[in-house]
Amino acid sequence: MKRNTRGIILTLTALVMLGLATYSPAAAHKFSEWSPPVNLGATLNSASWDFAPAISKHGLSLYFASNRPGGFGSYDIWVSQRATPDDPWGSPVNLGPNINTGYGDSTPNFSRDGHWMFFASNRPGGFGNNDIWVSWRTHTDDDFGWQPPINLGAGINSAASEYTPHYFENEDAGIPELYFMSSRPGGLGGSDIYVSARASNGSFEPAVLVRELSSPQSDGGPSLRYDGREILIESDRPGGVGGRDLWVSTRETTLDAWSTPVNLRQVNSTGEEARSAMSSDGLTLFFASYRPGVIGGLDLYMTARTKLRGP
Repeated sequence: MKRNTRGIILTLTALVMLGLATYSPAAAHKFSEWSPPVNLGATLNSASWDFAPAISKHGLSLYFASNRPGGFGSYDIWVSQRATPDDPWGSPVNLGPNINTGYGDSTPNFSRDGHWMFFASNRPGGFGNNDIWVSWRTHTDDDFGWQPPINLGAGINSAASEYTPHYFENEDAGIPELYFMSSRPGGLGGSDIYVSARASNGSFEPAVLVRELSSPQSDGGPSLRYDGREILIESDRPGGVGGRDLWVSTRETTLDAWSTPVNLRQVNSTGEEARSAMSSDGLTLFFASYRPGVIGGLDLYMTARTKLRGP
């Protein structure tokens, strides 16, 4: 079923009303350390760049960006599927021309219900270099049912570059939010972390700099745990292990400020780590890395942890 821009906005509005909830704090989650990262292998990784993973809620579809041969442009979004969480990943398939173009399309991210996919693209029709776009699908188990995307507008996008979106439902506060990185003027460094709240009409409010997650260096790739109390970012700030590392920040509730980011040393290498995504339960982390043993420029890796106590 095709939807125009008005239809998407109306659906967003309906989702806002359904998503309103009363704030109720929960006890903190406790997790083990992340395990040593494992390369996801030659079925997923190629001699090209493979990065920006996004895992579906049921864990059976892994999306990522790649400039491997067989695509439409410089970077395309691909998907690999598996029958169960215990099965190996299948060969990646290009999402096709409804999503990919002759330009750069990358950094996918899903709404928790699986109907919406947010991603970055420098295709025509945007506000600047890379903009953030959104696509809808009717059936959440159809990886090839995505409709042509729409630009998220001036609340999110600017004449600079917007990249790596992460949509957070924020049921505690009742106001969904979109986290992303931007190189727009007014930040602290080369790129910074911003957040925009979704208004009741489905549009996004003007984005606000998240100062506690940003630095004078380049910061990006926000990736939240499902409850919004843990976030991973990528940064080349001082104190890291390599050129660009993954860092983690936490907060007691979704109404609190983020803590000072801490380097994720058990995951990082002397190379590059970027573009991470947590599984729905927060126990598996997918990310891109350039380190000894890679197959291409950037490869997809994973690491896991266990839940020690808490809800």
